[in-house]
Amino acid sequence: MARKFFGTDGIRGRANAEPITPATILRLAMAAGQRFRRGNHRHLVVIGKDTRLSGYMLEPALAAGFLSMGMDVNLVGPMPTPAVAMLTRSLRADLGVVISASHNPYQDNGIKLFGPDGYKMSDDEEAAIEALMASDTLDANLATAEALGRAKRLEDAPGRYIEFVKQTFPRGLRLEGLKIVVDCAHGAAYRVAPAVFYELGADVIPIGVDPDGTNINQCCGATDTDMMREQVVLSGADIGIALDGDADRMIVADETGAILDGDQIMALIATSWHRAGRLRGGGIVSTVMSNLGLERFLSGQGLNLARTAVGDRYVVEHMRKAGFNVGGEQSGHIILSDFGTTGDGLVAALQVLAVLVRENRKVSDLCNLFDPLPQLLRNVRYNGGAPLEDARVIDAIETGEAALGHAGRLVIRKSGTESVIRVMAEGDDDALVTRVVDEIVDVIEQVGRA
Repeated sequence: MARKFFGTDGIRGRANAEPITPATILRLAMAAGQRFRRGNHRHLVVIGKDTRLSGYMLEPALAAGFLSMGMDVNLVGPMPTPAVAMLTRSLRADLGVVISASHNPYQDNGIKLFGPDGYKMSDDEEAAIEALMASDTLDANLATAEALGRAKRLEDAPGRYIEFVKQTFPRGLRLEGLKIVVDCAHGAAYRVAPAVFYELGADVIPIGVDPDGTNINQCCGATDTDMMREQVVLSGADIGIALDGDADRMIVADETGAILDGDQIMALIATSWHRAGRLRGGGIVSTVMSNLGLERFLSGQGLNLARTAVGDRYVVEHMRKAGFNVGGEQSGHIILSDFGTTGDGLVAALQVLAVLVRENRKVSDLCNLFDPLPQLLRNVRYNGGAPLEDARVIDAIETGEAALGHAGRLVIRKSGTESVIRVMAEGDDDALVTRVVDEIVDVIEQVGRA
């Protein structure tokens, strides 16, 4: 079944415009409630959110929909996406829901759904929920007045998650002597992230911890690291850690303020776990966007890089299918299945810090494990149709692949959320990479205007 609302990471869009309106989100909750109202037990849904103003509008709409289907609701307020996934499993809930648009600006919002196992919904489940939203069976399956659900605040949710994250840090290690800048992006982790690092002994410099409903991801966080990098240098910190709005991904800065992306972080964790005999699957899982330098580095360590389509959900699916326990994306989603079911910026950060403590070396020495190949990504807007099926575009792509040969890689993909084609190339020759991308983009622009 085709999906109308769901994209690669839940439903996302402009707040108070379709599909992110109270009426549609109410119906989404009713449909998801009907889909997961199984058995005779008292059903439970965990609802968390980030700090966007529109969360106050969407949270009660979701709660009303689930309550109308006879499901109880635990509201946990602003909490990281991985915290909701963890709580869903811990509380034996039937569903977990996160109200967040991740790294997007505050004007956007979205909905992420987790099943009772704490994993994100599959494409098939999302399609089934959409089918129910469009059907006339929802009103016929409303709970009776006696069977309506009840809602309450789970007051100890932050404490539960903080303790869970701390338990992922190796026993016997502490963070004493480390100065850490943590940028919470004025987002969901603004309370829990500084607490985790402080309670493990670090000297913590928190920034991005004053959300006002409109400043989430604004000049801060994992997608805008300038403020974090500057603070690392000014304060003489050992490391900087930047989270995104819902804290399911992270980016690191070394003591000089230089950025280390998700590829370097995965390389560090994978090699550390490999030496300890705990890496499973013979390597890691990442997407087609991870740098070829990572693949070559892992190969030199006797490890494999399995690639998936873009989206952390597809990384998780392959990890589960093939038995890997480390995966992620260049953007900083790091999935460590020994600990959780989805990307978790804080858990990943603690694994980096564990290596830092054990090795007693500077981050700049420890985390620059390979030199990334020159990589160029350009986004091309088009007016409709299917440019990638045009013979001229196909010919340009084949010409580009031939030019790069075995010394590079070309990835062309259509965006799942907008009329954009993403053209990415990488290789040993920077000038060649630029030329290949420019030539393909020129042809797509010509076809897309037709």
